[in-house]
Amino acid sequence: MHLNKNSLSHLPATVTRPSYDRSQVVGSIVHLGIGAFHRAHQAMFTEAVLASGDLAWGIVGAGVISADMKNALVPQDGLYTLAEMGADGENIKVIGSIIDVLGGAEDADKLLAKMSDVSTRIVSITVTEKGYYLDPASGKLQLQAPAIAADLDTPSSPKTVLGLIVQALKNRRAAGILPFTVLSCDNLPNNGILAKAAVLAFAREVDADLATWIEAKVTFPCTMVDRITPATTDADRAHITQAIGMQDAWPVVTEQFVQWVIEDQFTMGRPDWTIGGAIFSDEIECWENMKLRCLNGAHSTLAYLGQLTGRETVADAMQLPLITDILDPLWVEIREVLHAPKGVNPAEYVESLKQRFRNPALKHRTAQIASDGSQKLPQRLLAPLRDRQAKGLTSPMIATAIAAWMHFAVKTAHTADAVLNDPLSADILAQARSSTNPATVVENLLSIEKIFGTDLRAHAGFKAELLAAFERLAKHPQVAVATQLVF
Repeated sequence: MHLNKNSLSHLPATVTRPSYDRSQVVGSIVHLGIGAFHRAHQAMFTEAVLASGDLAWGIVGAGVISADMKNALVPQDGLYTLAEMGADGENIKVIGSIIDVLGGAEDADKLLAKMSDVSTRIVSITVTEKGYYLDPASGKLQLQAPAIAADLDTPSSPKTVLGLIVQALKNRRAAGILPFTVLSCDNLPNNGILAKAAVLAFAREVDADLATWIEAKVTFPCTMVDRITPATTDADRAHITQAIGMQDAWPVVTEQFVQWVIEDQFTMGRPDWTIGGAIFSDEIECWENMKLRCLNGAHSTLAYLGQLTGRETVADAMQLPLITDILDPLWVEIREVLHAPKGVNPAEYVESLKQRFRNPALKHRTAQIASDGSQKLPQRLLAPLRDRQAKGLTSPMIATAIAAWMHFAVKTAHTADAVLNDPLSADILAQARSSTNPATVVENLLSIEKIFGTDLRAHAGFKAELLAAFERLAKHPQVAVATQLVF
């Protein structure tokens, strides 16, 4: 038996399922980048709204590049299982807030039409750092990126998120329809500001008047999103099949903790996501920085160290004193330049992170977290580093975290058939292979301006910290680094 609307009544009594009439739900939210995180986070908050009786806020999900999610969820009528895992057990529920799923090139016209239609009031996005096509160092639109160049050549038939948003807004303006809100739910600092910058940059290349209209009429609220959600594995699918008594092609396994903080700026109304526990706040930047630096900065550090020490999951890595002995002082360095939201104790927040990281039920792979380092390092580790430098503070633990990334890159570069999952992989690997001398390798990696800018390479004190950390990690008996380096 497969999960779908006809099999809901066969679910075990312990499994929560939609209690509302899904046939009456209006698809007023289009979500671009429908993956595990969206379904563990925003779709779950929206489920609470629908369960309260407000059926005006259904989600039409779209895989902009791939049709994989469409192929999995359409036969299931958009339904999927959400398993919230904790050390003390699990909570399993079936989510019904996604009422349709589009995906792939064959649905491009249908997706654009839905975004252009008056029924769409919010377009939300989770496309990761890469989906904005902004240069990490300069913040400028990557006009030479093949996908962006293709959309600019044929803007009326867009394939990228930026192209879709701009063309849909152009269509709505021509039809006299109010613009939708663009709601970034990506794990980025100032994500709404970044989304606005990317959309406006693209629009200016297409139509300057349209760009002016978008800047004046469209809102781009910032959000802070938090829920550790690993990629779904075959073991997860087997577990869910056993738990619910039927097959789910793409369930989601996540932690019990969840948080969403949102700026309250919407052009055509919004759901009352506070029903599901969301917070509307004017302190978004404080919430974002606390999460990106304390959680994600530590997560990235743990992931690189975990990859170097053979630790497959976050929970495994948290059992290694080498790693925890680095994380604890790292958190101290981050907290010393952190502006926390009102009423939040950063020390207590860090303690809660330790418990979340140690969750043995959540098989969050260090390899997954270690991907796309060039896009993650600037906001997670380099931002607090620069804040500390501005105050004249040394940062040996942040230097250690960056040294761990460098060792991870160098080891990947010298491992046969290994792949560095990063949009700057060619440049990173070239610099990682440039020498067998540790000081030269560190210098060359630090010279990648799209990651580090020009200031860090010129900071003698930081370079000394970084090289010392690089050499210290290489000499640790539990750390496996590239043997090609000559220390």
